[in-house]
Amino acid sequence: MNTTQSRTRSVRHTAFVAGCLIAALVTTPALADGATSPYPAMAPLAQYQSSSQAAEIALAKSAAPASVSDHADVMVLGSHGYETVAKGTNGFVCLVFRSWDMSFDNPEFWNPKIRTPQCINAVSARSVSFLPRYLTRTEWVLAGVSLAEMQAREAAEWKDGRLTPPLPGGMVFMLSKQQYINDSAHPWHPHVMFVEPRTQDSQWGANIPGSPVQGDSTNVAQTSIFMVLVAKWSDGTMDPAYADPGQQSHRH
Repeated sequence: MNTTQSRTRSVRHTAFVAGCLIAALVTTPALADGATSPYPAMAPLAQYQSSSQAAEIALAKSAAPASVSDHADVMVLGSHGYETVAKGTNGFVCLVFRSWDMSFDNPEFWNPKIRTPQCINAVSARSVSFLPRYLTRTEWVLAGVSLAEMQAREAAEWKDGRLTPPLPGGMVFMLSKQQYINDSAHPWHPHVMFVEPRTQDSQWGANIPGSPVQGDSTNVAQTSIFMVLVAKWSDGTMDPAYADPGQQSHRH
């Protein structure tokens, strides 16, 4: 096989993987009728905490290349919410999201295994419906606010304008090999997210055959999230999904 053919096959394979697997990031399988969620309530707080602050910092920084994360703010989960333990200079914020960032009706909303390291750019860090919204949810969770009450509070904030659509230009690195996005994706694939005010997928060429861009407009109100798989984890190693398809087994 010549070089051009090999590259063509690799591009086609990458597009296929993006189209088939990005759904794992944004979709948790719905429960069958009558089934009981394996996570019906919040687990003991210790199950959501890291073994040490150093471990949490390392996991948070693994979301992005060192050239980004070494110069970012770093936040860790404390007993009452997230605390900034390192100040950066590039506007990015690195932290590890927990399960309560999911939609309120997600059956894994209380899954204590979930750890999603993210390095968020300055735009998404300022957007009240992105990082600040998650930090507020965390404070509610740690204060013992019920799921129903959190849902009611957030709905009221959208209604009265305290929550607003994200600022244009938001992006997030999610390149950690240690990510545990949900029970079907751990780890998933290195990817970059773009966070925008609600828009049509077609404006980003998303969710169409052959496009590596996938969009989700269901998890956060008035928000569209676009995702693109990338070749390498933050440690520089290659994601197997990007290997030459001729060198791997059939994966459909």
